[in-house]
Amino acid sequence: MSSDGVSGDHGPPVHAPPLDEGGAEDLLRCICFKTGPPRTVGVELEWLIHHRDRPRVPVPPERLDAARAALRELPLSAALTFEPGGQLELSSRPANSLMACVEATSADLAAVRGALDRLDLAPVGLGLDPWHPPRRVLREPRYDAMEISLDRSGPAGRAMMCTTASVQVCLDAGEEEPGPLGYARRWQLAHLLGAVLVAVFANSPLRRGRRTPWRSARQSLWAELDPRRSLAPAGHLPPRHAWAAHVLDSPVMCVRDDTGPWVVPDGLTFREWIRTGAPRPPVRADLDYHLSTLFPPVRPRGHLELRMIDAQSGTDGWLVPLAVTTAVFDDPQAAETVYRAVKPLAETAGPRPAPRNPLWVAAARDGLRDPELRAAATVCFETALEALPRIGATTAVRDAVAEFDDRFVARGRCPADDLPGLLAPRPAEGSGHFEGHRS
Repeated sequence: MSSDGVSGDHGPPVHAPPLDEGGAEDLLRCICFKTGPPRTVGVELEWLIHHRDRPRVPVPPERLDAARAALRELPLSAALTFEPGGQLELSSRPANSLMACVEATSADLAAVRGALDRLDLAPVGLGLDPWHPPRRVLREPRYDAMEISLDRSGPAGRAMMCTTASVQVCLDAGEEEPGPLGYARRWQLAHLLGAVLVAVFANSPLRRGRRTPWRSARQSLWAELDPRRSLAPAGHLPPRHAWAAHVLDSPVMCVRDDTGPWVVPDGLTFREWIRTGAPRPPVRADLDYHLSTLFPPVRPRGHLELRMIDAQSGTDGWLVPLAVTTAVFDDPQAAETVYRAVKPLAETAGPRPAPRNPLWVAAARDGLRDPELRAAATVCFETALEALPRIGATTAVRDAVAEFDDRFVARGRCPADDLPGLLAPRPAEGSGHFEGHRS
């Protein structure tokens, strides 16, 4: 998912000056694309929480409460938050290299797994819960407002909030100047390569105990959220201007208030809120909060959040999308090669914004059975394997990428193609976690 685990369930500062339209546009252009040579990388890992040996049995809320309490006691490097359905999220600190990010996150995950194991629970790396319906276990004003707002567009919002999990790769926005590492090029690359990443790492073909038409049903839910909230900016404006316009013309999810229930307006854009000043004038803190309620596949927050990758099975499955994405974005030679490979996909995408255009729909539905996406993925992995030594990746990381390439990409397959066996009848529910995908 992410509903972002954002703290801030309180109203804005009482004496903060109100925003005007021009000031809001200037802020968005400055704070959302902080340019410079790419140096740092981060990862946000979301996990479903299941019984270790009985994954089809829902975990009672009191068990999830105990797990949250135990995990909060751990001395983690990453920020630990929880999603509305009980999913946990680890958000790494910005690291100065791929391997620094991998090492810190691996240590945190080992501690998390140990704590959960002592409670007979396990973190599960799947993009969408294959068995359980949405069930909200966290009651906070943010999630109350989110539920009301997203329910207006149908059931996808609750499913997204409570049953999905992802790997989010965070990279610097890029340099001011044009070129392979320029922020405008990286913005375009993210939206074309993003569809390839959906297809390669699709890992959610099941929902409520049944197969779906999708290899990434998680991605299909994001595309259904509401008319605008999960879309990339439309049109051909430069990234800073396109994003600023998109943010101001997107609907406000909620108006926070310390003295009473939060207002959940229907159709009020942030621009209209500034112009009308009702129900109260918005301030800078409201703009920051509004940004956290927009869920496009690529979200600029100073850096770029790539939000389209399903959570991955296995203890170290998350390593592969992190390593591949970092390599093809931050190594200049790899960035140029991959950009040329994915640029023709723009014709398939057409004018509709991601994730609702034909390219992204094909990625979520067909995975690497789509020939264009398979060809692009092949180049992406070949290029990443060449670039990983240049960015300091260890042999273990390179081997993990090569193994994934051999098992999936080279065969035109994705992790979702291995999952339908989860639905096979089991001789006993206590006979162990699902084979081949122990997370």
